[in-house]
Amino acid sequence: MSTEATKAEAGGSSVEPEGGEVLGIPSFGDTMGGLIAPLTHGRTVAKEAVRLGGELARVVAGRSEVAPARGDRRFSDPAWSGNPLFQRLQRGYLAASGALTNVVEQYAEGTDDTQRVEQARFASTILISALAPTNYLPTNPAALKKAFDTGGRSLVRGLGQFVDDLRHNGGMPKMVDTDAFEVGRNLALTPGAVIERNPLGEVLHYQPVTEQVSARPLLIIPPPINRFYVVDLSPGRSFVEYALSQGTSTFLLSWRNPTAEQGTWGLDDYAKRVSDAIDTVREVSGSDDVNVIGFCAGGIITTTLLNHLAAIGDERVHSMSYAVTLLDFDFDARAQISAFSNAQLLRFAQSRSRRKGIISSRQMGAAFTWMRPDDLVWNYWVNNYLMGQKPPAFDVLAWNADGTNLPGALHCEFLDIFANNGLAKAGEVTVLGTPVQLDRIKIPTFAVGAVTDHLTPWIGCYRTTQLLGGESTFVLSYSGHIASLVNPPGNPKAHYWTGGTPGPDPRQWLETAEKHTGSWWEEWAKWLAQHSNGERPAPTELGSSQHPVLEPAPGRYVRDLPPG
Repeated sequence: MSTEATKAEAGGSSVEPEGGEVLGIPSFGDTMGGLIAPLTHGRTVAKEAVRLGGELARVVAGRSEVAPARGDRRFSDPAWSGNPLFQRLQRGYLAASGALTNVVEQYAEGTDDTQRVEQARFASTILISALAPTNYLPTNPAALKKAFDTGGRSLVRGLGQFVDDLRHNGGMPKMVDTDAFEVGRNLALTPGAVIERNPLGEVLHYQPVTEQVSARPLLIIPPPINRFYVVDLSPGRSFVEYALSQGTSTFLLSWRNPTAEQGTWGLDDYAKRVSDAIDTVREVSGSDDVNVIGFCAGGIITTTLLNHLAAIGDERVHSMSYAVTLLDFDFDARAQISAFSNAQLLRFAQSRSRRKGIISSRQMGAAFTWMRPDDLVWNYWVNNYLMGQKPPAFDVLAWNADGTNLPGALHCEFLDIFANNGLAKAGEVTVLGTPVQLDRIKIPTFAVGAVTDHLTPWIGCYRTTQLLGGESTFVLSYSGHIASLVNPPGNPKAHYWTGGTPGPDPRQWLETAEKHTGSWWEEWAKWLAQHSNGERPAPTELGSSQHPVLEPAPGRYVRDLPPG
């Protein structure tokens, strides 16, 4: 997995005072308050204080063997190992960080309060990351050298970028040079056309690249929280492009970026839009049914529709694929996110969504940025401000910075599902007039999780195979959340695991799973071929007389243009 992709995986670019409300993230004061419980365990704190005192004495004497973890790029400058002063500073910081981590983990071993434990871990991660000596000019040897070598110009550039971010980015360092990318110029380039549009979304039909295409078409449902082009990023890194290369007749639903005027749109509206898109694809392709793949929250929306279709005996969907989608939000599955599940905070977030009409992309991004502060905050702080360098130009980061809003009504429904684990409980959620009961969905399914995914942990993704009623296949990708989506074949470091029929225990499945070199896209393509109902000649024109071409892909909605 590339370093840049790793940096992008948590999403978001800034933190505003109200930003964490998307998942009920507490304020800074509340976050640091998560450390109160472990720090009041006097015996543990005293024990660690004594141990830390001894280690600091060894640091001063130059006898400490504390060292940064392998791969910790913060301390890559030779001064951290060659200069006695910087070496002692580094080791003192690492010793103190280890002591705080030990206090929190010993507290975790003695309590069953998962939420409080995750809040403490979240708070300690932020504090440890913020106090790193590399974040400050006097204690960052690389930044000091840069300032000396440039005659102070690096500091002048850094100050200018800091002021610009204060004015335009909520006081947070930019992750990417967004000027280097533009949708339709070097992003979302796969040839195709918009063939149908309504106020919620556009249906795109992509130009085949093979003489024969699958008789049963594929409809891609991206999440409404982001722009669709994460699955059509750039040539050679596009899921859409790969699907076409495999002879798949490919369509995609591009969601509109809502404003406060569309704040009443909810799950019923989004599920109905998916249903209408399915009918469009069926008419254009001439197929009675379709295959569908849902990415992230797109999988959640599609599942509520599948439940409704199963209840009324509607067989328009033949198979369903899930890419890093959680349907089960049990505490064990959501890991760090459980730190934000305080009921009072969730109610407050819902109230704000109803009042404001939308949740902005900046607010949603804030929910996850601080989960990985080293990669998503301080890395750019050092690069942009202390070193005076421009942020990198990278397509995944550009997509990540190009966020969308979420209607207040849909946001509230997502929060209810998150807080109450509503999809996994029969009858807890009702969509399109049908109570959700996942085991009535009997179609074949293909689910993908990612080993280092901190947003949709793979064990939670695996649970999808146990909740649905049809035959399930599970594949585990080697990477994190976003890197698992942008995962083209050809990366020599990429790998994935496949196994037999998924049983109740995901760890037992992994113990017997087979590791493969390559991308899960390849395994998915082989699975999809089994559900494609043979082949037919590729169409010479896009759309149909009933659904004619309206304009070229990538369409209007991905560029925030109004319906035309």
